[in-house]
Order: sequence, then structure tokens, then C-alpha cells
Amino acid sequence: MIFPLITESYHPEAVIIAGGDYPTHPIPLALLRHAKFVCCCDGTAQTYIEHGYIPHAIVGDGDSLTEEFKTKYQSIFHHISEQEDNDLTKATRYCMAKGYTSICYLGATGKREDHTLGNISLLIRYMHAFHIQATMVTDHGYFTPAEGKNQFESFRGQQISIFNFGCTTLYSEGCKWNTYAFNELWQGTLNEAIGDTITFEGNGKYLVYRTFNSK
Repeated sequence: MIFPLITESYHPEAVIIAGGDYPTHPIPLALLRHAKFVCCCDGTAQTYIEHGYIPHAIVGDGDSLTEEFKTKYQSIFHHISEQEDNDLTKATRYCMAKGYTSICYLGATGKREDHTLGNISLLIRYMHAFHIQATMVTDHGYFTPAEGKNQFESFRGQQISIFNFGCTTLYSEGCKWNTYAFNELWQGTLNEAIGDTITFEGNGKYLVYRTFNSK
């Protein structure tokens, strides 16, 4: 599979906005404008609406929304009370039920670090268990889960990190430093692209992070 660069011209099928830091970088903001479907996780809807938009759906347990707000937007608010999954996963399931298989996540990092780490790790679950193409975009770059052999569009000097989730073999082409089946998450960070494509091949799952800018 070929994973493209995420630029302002990228048009995601669906965007889910989580409750972390609201995007400020031009690329994630452009993704919001181009999205066919925007789903807000619970209280994030208030921030999105304050920026002048109305989401297609608001999904969550409603614990961060006032009764007045829920009444006003009751036509698009979908209350899911179960606590086994977090609001990001509830929103993902909702978008999947609408037929979306390519989902971009914004606002999923920042604020509480435990939420940030949990949200990033969920990308592997969404790929493996939900069979969707998931991308998490921040104000600095973007995470893409993958398994097997894949090609990633890149550019010279782009900063790359790869996180191993169970591979016992993990090879690369197009990186400044060759990869291997890292035992620790930090070992695959701070790599760099030397051309316009990178290929990773592993016998399991891994997560790739690419920056918007070169070093």
C-alpha cells in the first residue's frame, strides 16, 4: 500500500475531532474544511461551533455538555453511555456505521498526556480490529498505522519515527538510519527521509510518524 503525504489538498472522507488541543496549523485546518463528514467527540463540539462550524454529528456520553447545549443540538447529538470505550472509539464506531472506512483524527493530542498516549495507541486497534485506514494529524505531523510492506510518500529531510507493535523483523528503505525490530518504543524515533519515498516491511504492526516540515 502507498500512504500519501498529508497536505492541504488532502480530502479525508471523515474527520473526528477529539478533546485535546484544537488544531492551529494550516494543514489540519484545511482537512476540516475539506472533510465530507465531521464528527465531534462530546464537548469538542462546543469549540468547533465557536469556530463558526456545525458538525454533522456529536458523539459521546454527554458528561461535558450542558443540558441546554444537548437540547439545542439534539438532532445531531448521539448519546452513548457505555464506558468500555472512550469517546474517540465511540465516534469511530459511529462513522464506520455511516460507511466511512478512511478516517482522519484531529485534536487527539495535547492537554492530558495519558489521553494523548491512549489515543495514539488506539490507531493500531482501529487498523487491526476495525479494518479502517486511520490517520492522526497534529499541528506538527501525522501518525499512520500499518502492517506488512508499505510505501510512504516523503521528501528529503522529513523527520520520521517508527514505533514497533509486535514485529520481529522490521526493515526500511529510504531512511537515513536502517530500522530493525525495535524492543523499545523510543528506539525508532528521530529518523529522517533521504528521498521522496520510504518503504517499511515488517512481519507485524507498526506506527509511522511523519512531520510536515523538513529538519
